[in-house]
Amino acid sequence: MNTHPNLRIATCALAASVLLASGCADLSPRQQGTATGAGIGAVAGALIGSATGGKAGTGAVIGGALGAVAGNLWSKRMEDRRVAMEQATRGTNVEVSRTADNQLKLNIPNDISFDTGSAAIKPQLRAVLDPFANSLRNDPNARISIVGHTDNTGSEAVNDPLSVERARSVRDYLETRGVPDARIETAGRGEREPIADNSTEAGRAQNRRVEIFLRETAAG
Repeated sequence: MNTHPNLRIATCALAASVLLASGCADLSPRQQGTATGAGIGAVAGALIGSATGGKAGTGAVIGGALGAVAGNLWSKRMEDRRVAMEQATRGTNVEVSRTADNQLKLNIPNDISFDTGSAAIKPQLRAVLDPFANSLRNDPNARISIVGHTDNTGSEAVNDPLSVERARSVRDYLETRGVPDARIETAGRGEREPIADNSTEAGRAQNRRVEIFLRETAAG
């Protein structure tokens, strides 16, 4: 019986993923998850290529890259951090969530973080950042991304640097609490990524925010 070339590639990718999973016994749980995810991604890519008439080999490569991200494990430590941060931020309007790519996300509204037009951290924000920093100090695999945002009030010439300075203020505070600078990256998005309607005060208040993302990397 003749077999379609794309189907043969998908079958090979599936077999490879099975072998990959069986060969992961000596890896850490996180490494196992990443490796298995890569294999599953390759299968998904191959099958997508087959179903759409595209090049299944290319699809397998792309799927493998995506699978490696999807395969990152949400460890017990990350779940413990999520629960601890939910408790620490109760009543503050800070949103604590797990992202689709297994990062811990803190969405911190402007009312507890910064005064209008200022990059100076409010005391309420310190109460959020202190327990967060405590959970990171002795974790060499933790990586943090801090992103500042503004509403559309004012010009980009003001909003862009303000959003950057707010992100850097959070970074600087975490450093004073023992989190190494090398583990932190910052960015400012100004008014370019609103999550609510800037035509209302309530919407603008939601858009004035700082987002903190925490991810764990596999030990090198």
